Amino acid sequence: MIVGIGIDLAEVERYRFDDRALAWFARKIYTEDEMRYARSKRNWPERLAGFFAAKEATRKAFGHAIPWRWVGVTHERSGKPGIALFGKAERLLTLRKVETIHLTITHTASTAAAVVILER
Repeated sequence: MIVGIGIDLAEVERYRFDDRALAWFARKIYTEDEMRYARSKRNWPERLAGFFAAKEATRKAFGHAIPWRWVGVTHERSGKPGIALFGKAERLLTLRKVETIHLTITHTASTAAAVVILER
């Protein structure tokens, strides 16, 4: 049974930072694993935009303004993305009886999109 759904779009240009701005934004928004993964890719601003869209889609699916760094994008060995919740946000899984979080992310040179589905 679906208990929540969220979608978000992010403009990639907003994530093309210089080193100083990237460090500030990363501390506020991204986990260390997300930054390591994104920076290992050729078009890292597309990844950062996709991660932001995934975090926002997750917040929409739960209906809560979850702190940005309490929502993390993970990847299976196959490359399939997933969502991990940290801190007090983990309680939402139990409160909402969420058993599975489905995530898909797509991006082009200009736009990234993410869809999150919460399943009981």
